[in-house]
Amino acid sequence: MSLFNFSRLHNKIVLITGASAGIGKAGSNVILVARRTEALNDVAAACRTAHKESGVNAGGKFASVTLDMSKKEQIAKLWDQVPSELRNVDVLVNNAGFVYGLERVGSIAESDIDAMFATNVLGLITMTQILVKDFKARNAAGHVINLGSIAGREPYVGGAIYCSTKHAVRAFTGALMRELVDTPIRVTEVQPGMVETEFSIVRFRGDKSAADKVYEGLDPLTPEDIAEEIVWAASRPPHVNIAELFVLPTNQASATLNYRRPKE
Repeated sequence: MSLFNFSRLHNKIVLITGASAGIGKAGSNVILVARRTEALNDVAAACRTAHKESGVNAGGKFASVTLDMSKKEQIAKLWDQVPSELRNVDVLVNNAGFVYGLERVGSIAESDIDAMFATNVLGLITMTQILVKDFKARNAAGHVINLGSIAGREPYVGGAIYCSTKHAVRAFTGALMRELVDTPIRVTEVQPGMVETEFSIVRFRGDKSAADKVYEGLDPLTPEDIAEEIVWAASRPPHVNIAELFVLPTNQASATLNYRRPKE
C-alpha cells in the first residue's frame, strides 16, 4: 500500500507563503506568495515543469503573488492578487520565516527583533486568520500547515529571538487546532531540524562560507525532504490530522547535539 495517495490532492488549491515547488508534483493548483518577484517566477516555472513531467491530469494552475509577509496591510489585500478561480483555497502552507544573527540578549538590534516577529509570527497569524475565516465561511475541510522548527521545541544560545518566534508559532498552532476541533479543518505543524537552504546564509547576513560551516561533516535535510513531509501530511484521509511532524537529519539529536564526520 502506498504511503502517498496523491489523488487526495488532485485539483486542490494550495497557498504557500515562501516559495516552494514540492506540492506541484501532486496534481494541485498552487498559489505562491513571496516578496521577491523574480524568485516567485522561477518557482512558478519549476512548478509547471514538475506538473508536466508528472503526467498528472489534474491541477496545473499556478499563480504568483508578490507580497511581503511582514506587512499586514499587504496580506489584507491578498485576494486582490489571486485569480477568482483559485480563491477557494484547500491548504495553507505557512512557510515564510527567517532568522538574523546569533547575537545574545543585550546586543540584539531592535530592527532584527521587529523583522523576525513581523514575518515569523504576526505575518503567519494574519494570513492564517484570513484563511480560517474563509474555510469557516465555506464550511470547507481546509488544512493549515505551519512550518515551525526545532527552535520552537528547544531554545539555544544565540537564538533568543528566533526561538521565541518559533515557540510562538507552536503555541499558536496548538491553540488553533483545539479551537477547530468541532470543524473539518485540520491543523499541522512541521518542525524541521537542520535544513540546508538560504536560512543560514540569511542568518549570517550573506556570508556563505560561515553558512556552509553549519552543515560541515553531516548530511542535513533538504528542502525536498520537508516538501515531501508536507505533501504526506496534506494527503492523509480527511479524518486523519497529523498534528506534529518533528523531522531531523539522522546525525542530529537536538538543537545543539549532532555528530559530524571527522575531517580527512
